[in-house]
Amino acid sequence: MASVLTQLVQELRAGRIMVVDLSQPLGPETPVIGLPPMFAPSPPFSMEVISRYDERGPAWYWNTISLGEHKGTHFDATVHWITGKDLPDNTCETIPAHRLVGPAAVIDVTDDVARNHDFLLLPEHIAAWEERHGRIPAASWVLLRSGWSRRHAPADFLNVGHNGPHTPGFHKTASELLARERDILGVGVETVGTDAGQAGTFDPPFPNHAIMHGAGKFGLTSLCNLDRLPATGAVVIAAPLKIVGGSGSPVRVLALVPA
Repeated sequence: MASVLTQLVQELRAGRIMVVDLSQPLGPETPVIGLPPMFAPSPPFSMEVISRYDERGPAWYWNTISLGEHKGTHFDATVHWITGKDLPDNTCETIPAHRLVGPAAVIDVTDDVARNHDFLLLPEHIAAWEERHGRIPAASWVLLRSGWSRRHAPADFLNVGHNGPHTPGFHKTASELLARERDILGVGVETVGTDAGQAGTFDPPFPNHAIMHGAGKFGLTSLCNLDRLPATGAVVIAAPLKIVGGSGSPVRVLALVPA
């Protein structure tokens, strides 16, 4: 095993394996998911200086930060949804570390989303991907490459119309297949949430959250640089902060990719 890890380090140093950052910068301008006014909103990101080489601390710089757990590129633990509230190891600090690392299966739906912002991944899309690339292995991260991360302006990213947001996501039948028949670690998306923008109107509402978290799976949102990953062959590391009782956390998602 040591020789395998030594070889990994050598491949990284030689540039034969690249580390691709799949995370968006986190700051005051980071978009926040919108909820109907009867529900409590997630606060925006804010940061205040504690000291910066001044009388409050002459040799050091640090800050306090305030934000909701589900802000920017973030991790959804299973306790995040009511369907996962009674599962074991469902909060950030209890998740076994090995469940945060796994191979990536990248499903490219960029062209579909360009034609239809409300595009939903269906089982037939998964079947077509598997016909080309092989069966999605268990304990994989399934990443939906949609091109949505190219939308840098918050209004374009959230894409809210007169009847709510319009962003792509998963049909409930696709979520069921991935969670129950492929036993994946979880799904990752380029949008603000793992459900489609119109998912509040679906039956059941927000099916990807309900199905994935009820099956003990995770979610990753607001990813970027998925165009730099192959369909198969990359390894994703998505480690949330070890927040006691945490339902999620901002996360720096990294992918190891053959050069």
